Amino acid sequence: MSAASPLPAASRGVAARRQAWIGLSLAAAIVAVWLAIHITGIFFWRWSLAAVPIAVVMVVVQTWLSTGLFIVAHDSMHGALAPGYPRLNRLTGATCLSLYACLSYATLLPQHHLHHRHAGTASDPDFHGGDPSLLGWFGQFFRTYYSHGQIVRITLVALVYTLVLGAPLGNIVVFWAVPALGAVLQLFVFGTWLPHHERDEPFADHHHAHSAKIPPLLSLLTCFHFGGYHHEHHLSPGTPWWGLPARRRALTVRTGHPEPARRAL
Repeated sequence: MSAASPLPAASRGVAARRQAWIGLSLAAAIVAVWLAIHITGIFFWRWSLAAVPIAVVMVVVQTWLSTGLFIVAHDSMHGALAPGYPRLNRLTGATCLSLYACLSYATLLPQHHLHHRHAGTASDPDFHGGDPSLLGWFGQFFRTYYSHGQIVRITLVALVYTLVLGAPLGNIVVFWAVPALGAVLQLFVFGTWLPHHERDEPFADHHHAHSAKIPPLLSLLTCFHFGGYHHEHHLSPGTPWWGLPARRRALTVRTGHPEPARRAL
């Protein structure tokens, strides 16, 4: 539907309820599997040579799921997780960020909206601080989003795990710290650096965002579609992560232009 022909109110309500049902169901699945690996790995894992390959698979999957926790929280920040339910959005987003790495939803929320208002400028908290290289930009990104308060909260949880619940410290490192750090890299490289760094081809508009020319499955595996469809996200922040491929198709049909990904990388 074009802006000149909006959906009727009843249809918008049905669409919002469907979006909330799908989004919350996917979020619940991500949280459930993440918790299953987290609890099993930290409290019940027993190391042996034969168990190492299984642990590697668990860490890889947990890294991807940790990225998913952040993406669910990100949809919550835009009200895209459960449209029309701001408290539920906030509660779900805060819970996912706490599980992921004891991050503060209240701190990240205004920073992310600044990113959308000032993408690719000095006022953008996600933008590089003068060094556009991968490492320089990552340093700026890390300093922006990881605080002393977060480190204190992680330390307190780790102390409870070890001193009260008897979890081995090595298990905490392998099954929580390593996936969390891997997710940081995944979010930065595929969700920030690749979409927003300047290249020979100019940005399509003031959003200063590229979309990656990769298949949908690879887009899902890299960063829950926030690499493959990043420009679409900036064009439609209210579209949830799982709806971005369909959003591109709708934009292509509406404008008659090739998909943005074909012009991005």
